[in-house]
Amino acid sequence: MVTIFGKSWLLHVTEIIRTTAEENLRMIEDSVRFLTESGREVIYDAEHFFDGYADNPEYALQTLEAAQRGGAVNLTLCDTNGGKLVSEIQATVSAVATHFPKTSIGVHCHNDSGLGVAVSLAGVDAGASLVQGTINGVGERNGNANLTTIIPNLSLKMERELNCGSQMEKLRDLSLFIDAMANRASDTKAPFVGASAFAHKGGVHADAAAKVKRSYEHIEPELVGNRTRILVSDMSGRSSIMMKAKEIGVEVDPRAPEMKDFLAQLKELEFKGYEYEAADASFKLLLARFLKGKQTDFDLVGYRVMVSHDEGKSGVRSEATVQLRINGEVHHTASEASGPVDALAHSLGKALAPVFPVVSDIELVDYKVRILESQHGTDAIIRVQIESRDNKTGETWGTVGASDNIIEASWEALVDAVEYKLLRDRESS
Repeated sequence: MVTIFGKSWLLHVTEIIRTTAEENLRMIEDSVRFLTESGREVIYDAEHFFDGYADNPEYALQTLEAAQRGGAVNLTLCDTNGGKLVSEIQATVSAVATHFPKTSIGVHCHNDSGLGVAVSLAGVDAGASLVQGTINGVGERNGNANLTTIIPNLSLKMERELNCGSQMEKLRDLSLFIDAMANRASDTKAPFVGASAFAHKGGVHADAAAKVKRSYEHIEPELVGNRTRILVSDMSGRSSIMMKAKEIGVEVDPRAPEMKDFLAQLKELEFKGYEYEAADASFKLLLARFLKGKQTDFDLVGYRVMVSHDEGKSGVRSEATVQLRINGEVHHTASEASGPVDALAHSLGKALAPVFPVVSDIELVDYKVRILESQHGTDAIIRVQIESRDNKTGETWGTVGASDNIIEASWEALVDAVEYKLLRDRESS
């Protein structure tokens, strides 16, 4: 199978490749024929077709006829500039499908008007049987039509038969894999596959979704490999807390008198800058400490972080010392690293390892910093979110810290990360 493209818009024929209308038709036909006679099936992409059709419909159709004479098995119409509206795409595809009743028609759309998915689906409605796009919409300018949105809409909403339909539950994993390979941050707001696609935050929404999932979910999340998520925030009510606790495996009595105090504490923490939407581990620890009386596994005696610049040596270096009290005994360690948070994390791990060797399984995989109320300048509250991974089990978890000092906020998130690991190990033993 080979896909090639040719010019459909006379503007491009005469002004860009600078040839005649007739020669362009011959080039299209000859190129397609050369490939088909070499044993290839050819998909012909008619570049700028929708602009060309609007400018000169007769000539645009002639370019498709030339590709068909050459033996193309599919004629794909491209909105290369991404500027057409749904009604324009629908009308043009319908006219082409009528003109070529026995030929497979495709659509290739870009997202410059924010309509890449919509116009692709409209093209299928109008007679196209092939859709070109990219996973996660990766592409030049504003991106190509996003297949992770198009595929479930075609299959689940429009009831079209897709070759990949039987493997739809792998869609989210595929989306995450592509982002990981491209070293891109995944879009949490992506339809169907994003982490927030089936997330419920407000107490009313969360309560309704718990009773009847489809009351606030347009499909079953599992169909595309996703899941329902309950987020906690200052909008949360008792039902949200109960659902979130159940989701992360904590049994809580909804009638417990501590629940009212816990909600007040949660709202106070979020007012101070803490956010638990991406920090399930910190939230679980908060629940365990507040409602279950969980004690800390160690106490901080003190820490110190120093950053130095040695000209002609190693450049900027950081050193962190940590003193912890574990079972009444003080453990004092020091570590060097290129950054202060890395040095602090290493010292924390070294101090804990003699008593809790499992902390060596923890790897910090993501570190995010957000400045809150930036108008306060260097006095602004800083929120740090850390994602950690257990290298033995592959489990990942998120923790959060907040302070007007970035080192203190980082320390809080680091401590929650190791506390959660110790809690998980006790639960599984």
